[in-house]
Amino acid sequence: MNIIEKNNFLFDNVTTLKGVGKQLSKYLKSKKIEKNNDLLWNLPYSFTDRSESVPLNKLEVGKILTIQIKVIKYNFPRIRNLPNKINCQDNTGKIDLVFFNSREGYLRKILPLNEWVVVSGKIAFYKNKYQITNPDYITNLNNVDYVKKVIPKYSLTEGLTEKSYRKLIEQILIRLPPVKEWHDNSFLKKMNFPSWKDSILAVHNGNTAKDFNSNAYRRLAFDELLSHLIVLSENRKRIKKFKKKSKKFKNSNSENILKTIDFELTNSQVKVIQEINIDLKSTNKMFRVLQGDVGSGKTIVSLIAAANVIESGYQCVLMAPTSILANQHYNLVKKIFEASSLKINISLLTGKTDYKSKNKILENLSNHKIDLIIGTPALFQKKIIFKKLGLTIIDEQHKFGVKQRIDLSTKGGDECDVLLMSATPIPRTMMLSLYGDMDISKITEKPLNRKKIITLSKPEEKINELWPLISKNIKNKNQIFWVCPLIEESKVFNYSSAVKKYEFIKKKFPNRVGLVHGQMSKDEKDLVLKNFLEKKIDILVSTTVIEVGIDFPNATIIIIENSNKFGLAQLHQLRGRVGRGKKQGMCILLYKKTLSKNSIKRIKILKLTNDGFIIAEEDLKLRGFGDLIGFQQSGVKNFKIADPVQHEDLFKIAEKRINEINDNLENYNEYNFLLKLFDKADIINEIKIN
Repeated sequence: MNIIEKNNFLFDNVTTLKGVGKQLSKYLKSKKIEKNNDLLWNLPYSFTDRSESVPLNKLEVGKILTIQIKVIKYNFPRIRNLPNKINCQDNTGKIDLVFFNSREGYLRKILPLNEWVVVSGKIAFYKNKYQITNPDYITNLNNVDYVKKVIPKYSLTEGLTEKSYRKLIEQILIRLPPVKEWHDNSFLKKMNFPSWKDSILAVHNGNTAKDFNSNAYRRLAFDELLSHLIVLSENRKRIKKFKKKSKKFKNSNSENILKTIDFELTNSQVKVIQEINIDLKSTNKMFRVLQGDVGSGKTIVSLIAAANVIESGYQCVLMAPTSILANQHYNLVKKIFEASSLKINISLLTGKTDYKSKNKILENLSNHKIDLIIGTPALFQKKIIFKKLGLTIIDEQHKFGVKQRIDLSTKGGDECDVLLMSATPIPRTMMLSLYGDMDISKITEKPLNRKKIITLSKPEEKINELWPLISKNIKNKNQIFWVCPLIEESKVFNYSSAVKKYEFIKKKFPNRVGLVHGQMSKDEKDLVLKNFLEKKIDILVSTTVIEVGIDFPNATIIIIENSNKFGLAQLHQLRGRVGRGKKQGMCILLYKKTLSKNSIKRIKILKLTNDGFIIAEEDLKLRGFGDLIGFQQSGVKNFKIADPVQHEDLFKIAEKRINEINDNLENYNEYNFLLKLFDKADIINEIKIN
């Protein structure tokens, strides 16, 4: 049996470990621990020092100590809810062990009368006597070395104790044999990396805890980055193998559009259109992400691409995340195409399309009577068949990971190019980790006619100063967003709730206020947003559900309560909901008196710049990768231990390493174990199949 086979136990279900039953496996699953190797990546965040041992006459209240004591007397009260108490002593003094919710039989078993035991826990003093309540460890004298040491502290969940979790992780660590290295010795020496096994043991050592800069941690972070880039590299190679017919067009459609729109394209938009056109005319399948800040003009770029593809004789599909956004795209596209006198057949298909109309649309799609279909991701259902699909455009799909991109590139057919659009500015340090398998286009300028949004900050106690401003804007037919971080009032967090604020503002402006939040049904949300879009309400109170997507050109003011509780990137996305028409936009950041240094920095940065890319870079520095809104919360944050902020240098080294590997290897067989460790093997297999 080779070394790799010996390590197969790492990929077994945790139920194969001693002590893991049905209930414990449920608790572990809530921590996303299902396989044995998942335990490896739940690293200790700190440690508990149980190494100090003293006689009872030297105890210190509040300290965690390990003591050796003799059990003298049991006190098991017959009155319900009173604790069990065990009197103990050594040659220098006395102490009580106090237990709540414990069984008498169990205590008699682990604390035999007149026997010496080892106990570890926090020392307390009650009624002139030392005591330990619910000790962390109780064992016999033979096991003193197991308890009397520095013990790692893990992030646990309900039903898991330090002691029970420690027993599980130790079963894994004790069975780790040396593995066959996937790095050559010269590279390990150059990077000062320990072996894989030594690295795992080191990061689970309580003394080192979670040290991002230790050689052991950096070794494992590098391994994860390498496994991630292997997947992206393989997917990129797979995409480049696709061959298609070159799309032939003379830009007639797109030139008609440019003649009729009432604004000039920015240099950045022109450059991106050229990049897309080169891809469309190529014999390689386009797989490109179009990144642009809020309001940078991505939609018009995608429409010009669609117009060119339609001119070449193909159909196009534009997918939006919600039906209301799909409707908005449909109305805009129809208006632009009709103004340009283009004879292009457009249809809209959402979950609200009636049965008869839907069947007619499906029939027209299959016989190419529709050139452009706009709708939600439901357009990718199997029963929807295109006659000649040439371009798929997906708007606001920042949740698309590698797995979804693999599916996407195959569903459209051999001749279908793919364009993803994202309004989430991504810092340079993260581009490789998220889109290493795709070509990237960036719109870095805002339209020339777009006014800079004025950003102000105001303490919450001055909220009454806002009512005259709001009244004036309502009289001028403008609309207002009011954003709160919570839906309902919270006893834990002192944040504003959307429901309470809605009730309050509704009294000031009767019949002119709407409410939308994440717990409402999709239909309920759509109705409120539709009413706001149609100007039936003037003020929309909401949580962050309005963060991206829908264009409300008549909204001029956004008020964000507890703005210090949001990240920079999220505040910028929220700010981008206003100032999208010809009128001046304004963002008012309300904050509480007590602000952290980071909160003050965030507000200052937001007031200084409207550039989403600069803001994303600053947010990354302030908050770190794991906390960035739109990444971790959307599922894109897919690293177990690596961090683009802490390990930026390792990204560059891993990228170089991948290029070296690609030059010398036909496949990644020697990296199979590494890929399995970081749950990449299945994705690689799917890439190979497709």
